[in-house]
Amino acid sequence: MSASAGLCHPTHRFWRSSALPFVENRMARDSSACYAPHSHTSLSIGAVDGGLSVLHLGNKCRPLSRGDVVLIPAGEVHACNPDDDGQWSYQMLYLDPGWVREVVGEMDSFDAQVLHHLPSHTKPQHMYTRLTELNHCLFGDASVQDKEAALLLFVGDLFGSVQARRSHSQPDAPRLRNVQDMIQARCTESLTLDEMATQACMSRYHFVRSFKRAVGLTPHAWQLDQRIQRARHLLKQGMGLAEAALHLGFADQSHFQRAFKQRVAATPGDYLRNILQD
Repeated sequence: MSASAGLCHPTHRFWRSSALPFVENRMARDSSACYAPHSHTSLSIGAVDGGLSVLHLGNKCRPLSRGDVVLIPAGEVHACNPDDDGQWSYQMLYLDPGWVREVVGEMDSFDAQVLHHLPSHTKPQHMYTRLTELNHCLFGDASVQDKEAALLLFVGDLFGSVQARRSHSQPDAPRLRNVQDMIQARCTESLTLDEMATQACMSRYHFVRSFKRAVGLTPHAWQLDQRIQRARHLLKQGMGLAEAALHLGFADQSHFQRAFKQRVAATPGDYLRNILQD
């Protein structure tokens, strides 16, 4: 199986990535499947996309409908099934609790209780929208780095304390400029979020959040943009397409061509031919 895979079923889709082993995902459409009471080693966050269902969690029973979001702590026995043997659609996000603790702990002192209840400051509709956007990213063709950034932002926004978010509400411009300088100098390398956040002296969550707010792109997307800017220079200097793709750290020439066209609205070959005609 490839490093990142979405497995298909008539009504169910699954996603996981070996590069992001702390997360799995499931989406179901018009499903009538029922579950016996069970538990997960992961922290589970689910949302109802359509139909009616009933959640049994501990000694409580709760009806669910479109837009409802629930958090199921790791180890909690539960069952959620369609109401009256009907059909329903839903999405589930499964997160490793250890990874969540690590992310939240970078932001502020960690309180284990945050993994047992949805934070009161999060409005249900906003939570549903954010989860849907995240799952769209995970099931889509975004890079692994951008998927990791999306997960960090989602978990940090959800579980990080209000004080932690407020204390970093204004990006630290000098530290971010230092990271931008590092990315520009090393744009051909596979820089990790850990490495960039360390350079900025920020938690990974605050770094991604502050960088995107200040620059308008995630760190990886901005690095890719820098690669393409350098590619334009190299091509004008006479470097061949295959050599440029290899020099800039692209996995293959097709990846290079796709990224180039997305940002220049022309393939590298078309760009090069037009430049030479000037």
